[in-house]
Amino acid sequence: MAADQRPKADTLARRQRLISSSCRLFFPEDPVKIVRAQGQYMYDEQGAEYIDCINNVAHVGHCHPLVVRAAHEQNQVLNTNSRYLHDNIVDYAQRLSETLPEQLCVFYFLNSGSEANDLALRLARHYTGHQDVVVLDHAYHGHLSSLIDISPYKFRNLDGQKEWVHVAPLPDTYRGPYREDHPNPAMAYANEVKRLVSSAQEKGRKIAAFFAESLPSVGGQIIPPAGYFSQVADSREKTSSLTSSPWASPLAMATLLPAWPQPSLWRGHLKPPALSTSTRGVGLFIGVDLIKDEATRTPATEEAAYLVSRLKENYVLLSTDGPGRNILKFKPPMCFSLDNARQVVAKLDAILTDMEEKVRSCETLRLQP
Repeated sequence: MAADQRPKADTLARRQRLISSSCRLFFPEDPVKIVRAQGQYMYDEQGAEYIDCINNVAHVGHCHPLVVRAAHEQNQVLNTNSRYLHDNIVDYAQRLSETLPEQLCVFYFLNSGSEANDLALRLARHYTGHQDVVVLDHAYHGHLSSLIDISPYKFRNLDGQKEWVHVAPLPDTYRGPYREDHPNPAMAYANEVKRLVSSAQEKGRKIAAFFAESLPSVGGQIIPPAGYFSQVADSREKTSSLTSSPWASPLAMATLLPAWPQPSLWRGHLKPPALSTSTRGVGLFIGVDLIKDEATRTPATEEAAYLVSRLKENYVLLSTDGPGRNILKFKPPMCFSLDNARQVVAKLDAILTDMEEKVRSCETLRLQP
């Protein structure tokens, strides 16, 4: 029986038996069985269409025809590693170098972000001869043991912080130690890093690297540079006019969300026990920080989970993140359109309005004798 024809309950039972529970499943209370995707949409086994606000890995959208064709054509000819001489890898490196500062002109092509960060760490340590690393709080750099050790997001729940890891506060002007009302938060956060380095040096330790965020990576084979990344670049260039909806979408999302949905539901109007928010981000990578109280900025963790679950019921796939799991994390593929943004906003607006009405109904009941 084809996987998309197998009953969802059977697929879930097999996953629970065969796949480690540490591999997190979206919407575990009622998982979505996705069988195909196209552009910014994903489809379940019943054919229902979901707007994908999660999968930024598919940069130009799921199953882009140019990318699929290039990978298929390359697979018919050759798929091997990069230790052989081949035009594709050097042509792509040349193309990539033309988009970067002149000093960034030598490349390593790797299979994952974890591999890229592990190599970056080894290069820094080899070059400096030092061991220590400065990282930002809550950061995550990959699944390898070397990267778990420098990822507070992970090591705090595992083996703890190593003596050669120095954690600087996240430069967050909303929740961090230096906020919007600070006269110069950028300098204050930079001074925190300087203090960490000075403190390490006083103890006889020397810094090898500062990891601020994960590094981009590409595959270490002939196919990905030829079939994927070159075609991603081609497809973006062919549709890069700001008058076309796919490439107007970063502008659409960035302009809609800070004032989104309507002032009646955001920033100061909804008071506890309902919600308030802070919206931050660049382009299509946006976080909406849900809080229960503006004074304490207490994370609205349960409410965020409820919102994501309700959005899934309304055929919008979204996830939460952050130390409090209260941040709605938008990172859709770049073909996400202005119409998609409006649909998501409208659905979230409706869910929040319903939540507000339910809270007010509960308050009215409590006031009755």
